[in-house]
This record gives sequence, C-alpha cells and structure tokens, in this order.
Amino acid sequence: MRVVITGADGFIARNLRVRLKELKFEDVACIVRNSTHAELVDALTGADVVVHLAGVNRPKDAVEFEQGNVGFTRQLCDILASSSTRASVIFSSSTQAALDNPYGRSKRGAEEVLQRYSQESGAPVFIFRLPNVFGKWARPFYNSVVATFCYQAANGLPFTINDPKAPLRLIHVDDVVAAFLAKIEHKDSQGGFVEAEPVYDTTVGELAEILQTFVDSRTSLMSPRAGTGLVRALYSTYMSYLPPSSFSYSLPVYRDARGEFVEMLKTPDCGQFSYFTAHPGVTRGEHYHHTKTEKFLVLRGKARFGFRNIDTGETHEIVVSGGEGRIVETIPGWAHNITNIGNDELVVMLWANEIFDRARPDTISMKVAQ
Repeated sequence: MRVVITGADGFIARNLRVRLKELKFEDVACIVRNSTHAELVDALTGADVVVHLAGVNRPKDAVEFEQGNVGFTRQLCDILASSSTRASVIFSSSTQAALDNPYGRSKRGAEEVLQRYSQESGAPVFIFRLPNVFGKWARPFYNSVVATFCYQAANGLPFTINDPKAPLRLIHVDDVVAAFLAKIEHKDSQGGFVEAEPVYDTTVGELAEILQTFVDSRTSLMSPRAGTGLVRALYSTYMSYLPPSSFSYSLPVYRDARGEFVEMLKTPDCGQFSYFTAHPGVTRGEHYHHTKTEKFLVLRGKARFGFRNIDTGETHEIVVSGGEGRIVETIPGWAHNITNIGNDELVVMLWANEIFDRARPDTISMKVAQ
C-alpha cells in the first residue's frame, strides 16, 4: 500500500509518520511545501491513500487561505482524477469550516473540492473536522495555545491569558492519528464526515492551572492525576517540551546514623512513595499506626520485619531478601520494625496509603521487642 502524506513536515504528520513506520508501512511518500509539481505527480501516481494535511492557517495575507487550502486541494484532486488509481483521501479539516471567516471558508471550500472528487471517481473521502489538536512536536506560538503554554511552562515563562473563561475544545494528536490509521487500514469504508475521539472541553484558565500543577510537582512532590483523560494527555504533552537540561531533578535526602530516607512523589488521594536505606544491624520503625498502612518492597539486602499487636501482645516475624519481589504490609494496630540482618546496605521501597501529615502523623512510638 502506498500512503501519500501532504504537509508531511507538519505537527500531525510527524506523529503519523512515526506510527506508520512502527506499523511497517514501507511505501510512504511525503509532500512538503517546497515539493515540485513533478514530485507531487510522482508521489500520487499509484497512491492507495492520501492523507491530506497540507494547508494554510496563519498567512500574512488572507488571500493565501484560498490559494493554500482550496487551490492546492484542487490541484491534488485533479492529479488523482487523471491517474488510474482510485485513491482514498483522508482530510484534516477544521471545526472552523462551519464558521464564516476566511480560514473557515477556505477549509469548507477544500471539503467541497474533495467531495466532488469522491462523487466523480467513486473513491472514498474522509473529512475530519478537527478541533484544536495538541501533543508532542506542536509548534508553540503557532499550532495551538496548548503548545504555547506547554513551552512556557517547561521553560519557566509566564502565561499570557486574556480571558481565562474562554472555551477550548481539544483533541490529542495520538487520538487523531489512531482515527486516521483506522481509515488507512480499512480502505473500503464509506467516506463522508467522520470524527476523531475523545474531544475534551475545557477553558484557557483551567488549562493554565493544570499545567502549573505539573511545574509545581517537582517541588511539592504532589503528582497530578495524570493517568487518564485530558490531564494524562496534557501531562505527556508538557513533558515533551522539557529541554534536556530539565530531564532530571533532585529530591531532598534525609540522612542520619541509620541510613537515608527520600520521598519520591505524593498523590492527592493515593498516598505517597519513598525509599529508605539501613546500614547492617540497624533497626528502623518501632512504631504503630491507627489507620495508616504501608507496603514495603526490599530491593537490596536482607531484612527482618517484626510485628507486635499493641492490644494482645501477639508477635510475628517475616524475613525477606532483595530480588524476591515480595511485599510486606504494615497493619493498623500492630507495632512494626525492620532490621537489616545482612552484611550489605538495605534498600527498601515504601508506599504509604496517605501523605504524611505533621499535624496528624498517626505514628506512635512503640518497640516491637518488649
């Protein structure tokens, strides 16, 4: 299958090209702004699918909208119509095609050209009226406000917000690419207006607030809820704008005679992660909790976990070595400690179900051995 991409050096195209390469598409022809007419004809000859991403959205003169969006689309369709192939076309239009402004009219005009090509050739044309697309490699101050804000946040620059309540409809580039691939891989699908999903509704102010939590997380250690939905996609996008000099950051390390303790991250409602070390023979812990629970994973060394029920006095011991992949949990109402019984430094990863609150620490001293 030959896939032709117009606007192949653009933001969406760069992401699409990577996915096509991952999926082992070997015949991918790329058309960019300075490609010649002959190169365009050569690329389209024998094409099976054309992903039409080329267009003008920020011209110096409004007349360029007509030339770049309608004119080039007409040129593309004329070449396809004169060839012997029945190439399907995937077109990245815009939600602004429904609006009466120069850009919207030019996008709508390009849609109409493609619809005529489909009617005359019988080839399916898929028109995606996309909202604001964001994701890695979008150009700040050009492609979207998300790209601009992510660049500013990642580089310590302030946001410029005129109206924090201004609505935004957003879609992540990975979801756009997935929708395109579904049409590329199922060429016989019926054409028409199609949608990429999910689309997220937010505001400029909310966008700025979310991005600021990402910036703050390196000092507060409070991780945002970045596992699903819009925040997940925004977090991925923000991270892609970090310069290499910001690929790492330091955490406070608390050292004493026993070893060291480091908090790695905290969550709004799922506790926090940390690690600690203990020198040979050192015992840590010697306390109990009423509600807090913890999970310990020994990464290196050999540890003995001791437990005592604070009411009945019942005791229990567990010995764990690094590499076993065994979790030891602390139980409310049981005093507990951990002793390095090996010859090397003990390294233990720790999750607690709640963030440590100095005002209500829920950590009461009690030795396991009475």
